[in-house]
Amino acid sequence: MTHPFEVRKKIELRASAEQVWEAVASGPGLNSWFLGRNEVEPWVGGKAVQFFGDFPVEATVTAWEPGRRFEFRGAEGEDGTFMAFEFLIEGREQGGTVLRLVQSGVLGDGWQAEVEALERGWDMYLHTLDQYLTHFPGQFALVVFAARPGGGGVEPVWSVLERGLGLSGKVVQGDRVRLTPEGFAPIEGVADYVAPDFLGVRTGDGLYRFIRGQQDTVVVAHHIFTDKVDPRKVEQAWQDWLDKLFA
Repeated sequence: MTHPFEVRKKIELRASAEQVWEAVASGPGLNSWFLGRNEVEPWVGGKAVQFFGDFPVEATVTAWEPGRRFEFRGAEGEDGTFMAFEFLIEGREQGGTVLRLVQSGVLGDGWQAEVEALERGWDMYLHTLDQYLTHFPGQFALVVFAARPGGGGVEPVWSVLERGLGLSGKVVQGDRVRLTPEGFAPIEGVADYVAPDFLGVRTGDGLYRFIRGQQDTVVVAHHIFTDKVDPRKVEQAWQDWLDKLFA
């Protein structure tokens, strides 16, 4: 059985309308705060594609009003399910920009849990957008994405993840943290986002994101602001780390 849904969010950003437009309506901009690698063809009828690893999810651009409105809609499944996204941008005379997001469509069984996950996920990603525009303006990120099912072990997935990151106590948003995942140089920065099933760490060169998704899937979704690394090699290293951690 299918169910229509709608998620609405609003955020005030310390950036110009032009900066916000570039962040939400271009591939490089989306790569710098959103999930996966993104490509956008800038016209109505163009493609908007998200790559999760090498797996593409395609959508069609349904509205393109530069500086004001960007919409895209995914293909409809055989059961009638689909998702659509709308970004509305409003610059303020006194400075800053208001961004309104609407995600809507039709979901299948388990839709309540999926909508709840979308609500919580957007809170984290819109915060990441604010962090990007505030701390890395004018830059574009390399994307690092890896995912692994939790494996159904006795120990809670999040506890395993925290141990793997070298965290031994409670982390509060704003804390200075030092992550020590095996095989990587220590990651030192500020815990800029802390919520159940989410940990965000901002460093001098990146926004590191750790997420527990549905069915205990653990996701690594980093935005690295440097050209001194090979993103594919780094991505594979994080995938190997997840696979070993939850083997």
